[in-house]
Amino acid sequence: MVKGLHMRQMLSAIVIAALFTAACGKSEQQKQAEKAAEDLKKAAEAVGQAAAQAGTAAGAQATTDVAKAMQGMAAALGAKTADGKPVEPIAFQTLESALPSVSGWEMEKPDSERMTSPVAYSKTEAQFKNGDQNVRVTITDTAAAMMLLMPVRMMVATGYSKETSRGYEKATTVAGQPAVEKWQTEGKDGELTILAKDRFIVEVRGRDVASVKTLHDFASKIDLDKLK
Repeated sequence: MVKGLHMRQMLSAIVIAALFTAACGKSEQQKQAEKAAEDLKKAAEAVGQAAAQAGTAAGAQATTDVAKAMQGMAAALGAKTADGKPVEPIAFQTLESALPSVSGWEMEKPDSERMTSPVAYSKTEAQFKNGDQNVRVTITDTAAAMMLLMPVRMMVATGYSKETSRGYEKATTVAGQPAVEKWQTEGKDGELTILAKDRFIVEVRGRDVASVKTLHDFASKIDLDKLK
């Protein structure tokens, strides 16, 4: 039952993103997003009903329905080329070539992957160490899929900001690109998430680093020009 609940929560988040997108207008793609969102909502409800029947025909059918609905959602919210074909994510080897080289930091071997379904994307991530300081850089090619870009877009568009006794989170810009910056004072942990060229998501996560400036230094050395 818990697994079914988690699945419904995840699918609900996707549905909300789709409906937010569809509310911005009524293009053909947005109409498709509305229909896909409704299909996905129904499939999510079926998951809850079939969660207690794992291993049964009803449970298997619910899983199949969810998979089909997610494929429909991905197609509706995915970017298209001029001839109507889905945009293909670039090779992860190209993403690896954009990883930064930072003086004083040792980079471990990148971990990379590329997936085509249900949501097409490619990504690479590498860990950097300098004594006790640790930074992980992740570059993801979303293939301009709204499903993947929407969370960052929404936070930046709304001017998101949060401050606590432990640190802060805020929408900002990095080299003219929309971004979200997070910092925890006590542990000197931080995150910098950048939406680059309205397609690539660059994440720089630091643990026990000197300051948030360290994250910005890494971001400035990521060669996004190689991703054209």
